[in-house]
Amino acid sequence: MPQGESEMAEQAMDSEPARAPNAAGAAHAPGDAVRPGTRDKWMRLVAARAFGDDPEYRRYGTLPDGAAATRFTAADSAPPKDFLFAFEAEPHDPDEIFTRLRWGGQFVYASRHGRRVAEMNERFGQRGFETMPRTGMIRQPRFGLSIPLLSKKVHYFVARKVNLVLPKQTTDRFTYHVQLVPADRPATGYVVLKEVPSVARVMARLRHKFPDAPVDLIEKRALKFTEKIFPLFLTREAALLQILQRDLPAAYARRVPRAVGIEHDARGYVRRLKMTWLRSATPGGRPLSQIEFAKQAADLLNMVHERVGIIHLDLRLDNVVITEFGVGFVDFGSAVRVGENIQGNPLLANLYDELMRTSQIQRMIEKMSLSGAVTSQLITGAYGRVDKQVDLFYVAMQMTQPLNNPDFRGLVAFDPTTKEAEALSLLKEEVLKPRDPQRPTYKTAADLFRGLLRIEQELKGAAPGRGAAAGAGPAVTVQFLPVQAGR
Repeated sequence: MPQGESEMAEQAMDSEPARAPNAAGAAHAPGDAVRPGTRDKWMRLVAARAFGDDPEYRRYGTLPDGAAATRFTAADSAPPKDFLFAFEAEPHDPDEIFTRLRWGGQFVYASRHGRRVAEMNERFGQRGFETMPRTGMIRQPRFGLSIPLLSKKVHYFVARKVNLVLPKQTTDRFTYHVQLVPADRPATGYVVLKEVPSVARVMARLRHKFPDAPVDLIEKRALKFTEKIFPLFLTREAALLQILQRDLPAAYARRVPRAVGIEHDARGYVRRLKMTWLRSATPGGRPLSQIEFAKQAADLLNMVHERVGIIHLDLRLDNVVITEFGVGFVDFGSAVRVGENIQGNPLLANLYDELMRTSQIQRMIEKMSLSGAVTSQLITGAYGRVDKQVDLFYVAMQMTQPLNNPDFRGLVAFDPTTKEAEALSLLKEEVLKPRDPQRPTYKTAADLFRGLLRIEQELKGAAPGRGAAAGAGPAVTVQFLPVQAGR
């Protein structure tokens, strides 16, 4: 919807007579008071109508009569939800709901006021949600029957969080336009659409980052991003995802995205890439332990490095996911093949030279090397270079603070006071500051994985050994494979 219409809709919401917003943005109206039990009774009826036998709701939803688990909560420590419900004056501000839902999560709002429901449905559609074309209505059965005029009715809508960030929200990182969209075949649910952003979107980001830059310079740089840089990296990512699916064993291939739709421009560059959605979920129905999280990340990294021959280069926590299949990696846009001749392409060479100087990971390696927090000669030697050590460094850093990614709340059990956390912290220190900096014990992801297995077995009181150890979440198959010639 155009900006002017959006502003008018919000003004209409704010100016509706006889209502005043509460602290969470919900509106009160005469008759909003709900008797005990009425709310849950209505929400059970709405859930049954809206979701029925929906397998997604059975897998991720909690019935509304299951206490407050599906109600909005403002507690910062509360894990994000897959389903949230609100009735009448319960908090239902779109932006606050956005922050409390996981990506792809759904929000259900119901009220006896049809106009309010219709307005909120439209408002959610302007704030990063996919909403219903028309709101729904349900009548409360009387004597087992739904009788017009006699049966009370409630209106409702369902909104799905499809954006990663709120509209017009800027971040420190340049990102593609990424959102969830229905799959081409409805039975397969939703997929991730990653596409080259518009010139206007890139210009807005540049103006936010460089407010004093001339407009013509901003536009020139935005055109370079949208016509050269973004298409080049998206084309590379599409190719690397296909290689990962080809070369990874099936159990590991489920933990990285699979390309399901690729659209090229006239020059052959990829402009739009559809891939499988690695939805956040607790493997096996319970959170991973901290050591299981670290173990699965190191194991997958070893397979990506040694079996496939790909270096990710951007394994920050927001590019790590936890799914029903275990820990996975996303966003291979900056990745390279082992032994790839980057310098053979002048544009690519310039881009990676800049990336190796300015990326968050490279800046951290430099800072920690200068302060003495990193002394491993392998890691310090990776500064400014395309190297597997960049990935090893960041996995070692992330395994001690998994909840630095707030989306992992409820997916990883983490307590910094436990022996497990202490042991992993010591392991991280040995990776970064080995006793012999020139000959570190942990040189590869495979070395890190073996160290994690040893710690796990020692904590259990078992003798160290090779092979996968039992733990929360999916079983891990250990394979230490060299890079094949020609990869």
